[in-house]
Amino acid sequence: MLCPSQSMGLLLFCSFLLPLFFSYSEAGSVGVNYGRVANNLPPATKVVELLKSNDIGHVKLYDADPSVLRALAGTGIKVVVTIPNEVLAATAARSGFAFAWVQRNVAAYYPSTQIEAIAVGNEVFVDTRNFTAFLVPAMQNVHAALSRLRLDSAVKVCSPIALTALQASYPPSAGSFRSDLAEPVMQPMLELLRTTGSYLMVNAYPFFAYEANADVISLDYALFRPNEGVVDSGNGLRYYSLLDAQIDAVFAAMSALKYDDIKIVISETGWPSKGDSNETGAGAANAAAYNGNLVRRALSGNAGTPLRPQADLNVYVFALFNENQKPGPTSERNYGLFYPDEGKVYDIEFTLGGSNNGGGGLRWEEDRGRSNGGSKGSGSPPTQPQPSSSGTVRASSTGERWCVANAMVGKARLQAALDYACGEGGADCRPIQPGAACYEPDTVEAHASYAFNSYYQRKGRAIGTCDFEGAAYLVSQSPKIGRCAFPSGA
Repeated sequence: MLCPSQSMGLLLFCSFLLPLFFSYSEAGSVGVNYGRVANNLPPATKVVELLKSNDIGHVKLYDADPSVLRALAGTGIKVVVTIPNEVLAATAARSGFAFAWVQRNVAAYYPSTQIEAIAVGNEVFVDTRNFTAFLVPAMQNVHAALSRLRLDSAVKVCSPIALTALQASYPPSAGSFRSDLAEPVMQPMLELLRTTGSYLMVNAYPFFAYEANADVISLDYALFRPNEGVVDSGNGLRYYSLLDAQIDAVFAAMSALKYDDIKIVISETGWPSKGDSNETGAGAANAAAYNGNLVRRALSGNAGTPLRPQADLNVYVFALFNENQKPGPTSERNYGLFYPDEGKVYDIEFTLGGSNNGGGGLRWEEDRGRSNGGSKGSGSPPTQPQPSSSGTVRASSTGERWCVANAMVGKARLQAALDYACGEGGADCRPIQPGAACYEPDTVEAHASYAFNSYYQRKGRAIGTCDFEGAAYLVSQSPKIGRCAFPSGA
């Protein structure tokens, strides 16, 4: 992540105004970015144990540190290493330099350390040192080195781009690359990715867009929560998540260059647990909601976007730790899932299953705290959760709960689950009939949310009654869909 306040968020703001491969029906994987811009992090051996204990099977590094690569040996954890921007010029100019780098930092550890990709630079177009001209030649030399070492089928070459590579991103269907990048850089890069069977890495942060546009962008839309959605005026597709809109803008930009077949990997995305007073939306509860819902979506196999419903998406959460030496606003030092002492900043899980949702649901559920005042089932808005003495936000074992629809499964699965809930399931669906109090908005997701919640409450909020084969999940903040009041229970 480079100069975020001047990249992803502001770009989308301006445009607004002007791993792990998986299919739609299969479960995917979620990795983490392991940054080390800090002076208080645990040694690599302890970090690897932390990854293993939390079932994190993919990690992306910002270098190729020998101590980290040695610690990852024999673990089965998939690894992405990075060639720093500072050496792109040498990598591009001298094939021997590229070969030596690959030999020293990849071949020397593979296959004991499961290196699956080399990121050539990071957000090169954002870097003020202007390394753009070196990027594609460097990638070509690195791939040639892998070929010489017969590693090209196992280790892919890629390069994470920021959304500032886009000239337009709203609506998503109008997505296009900047004119100074489209033909000189992106076209040859995409051609290389196509011929080598690689993928485009994209760093996407809905937080920046929301922070800059909180008056016009719904927080629920940014956090994957139930919402009425945003319609793309160009193609009529409805979006229920800001991340989908950002990624589809990149898909549209690639399509404009005739590269519809290239996969996208979300190489960075996340939400800060703390920020300065002017960083709207930063906070532990929102970070838990964003990352938790992101993980839920990826692991349940509902990763396609409206423009590419069967797209394979590989997600790396930013970041593993809070990094105390990162420059910039407070948020930059507070993207971590863990504190340096290995304590969780907030609770999310990286596996499916567990007791909260039952039936294969994710063991994470958003914690928005217990309602402040009001009796059980009052439906009053809950307060923000309070940190424990260690500063973490933890899921409470009591408090109100609602069952809502997971729009990511698609209309067909939602409709089937809705039919069951209103029929054999015995949910009270009278309020969502035409003319009734909860008929508007007249969408499958809104109606399904009401029906699922009715079913869940009528079943006494028993384990497994908010699942519907992945079409529903629990929240502890009162859903806001139209003017409809959802019954609740504690």
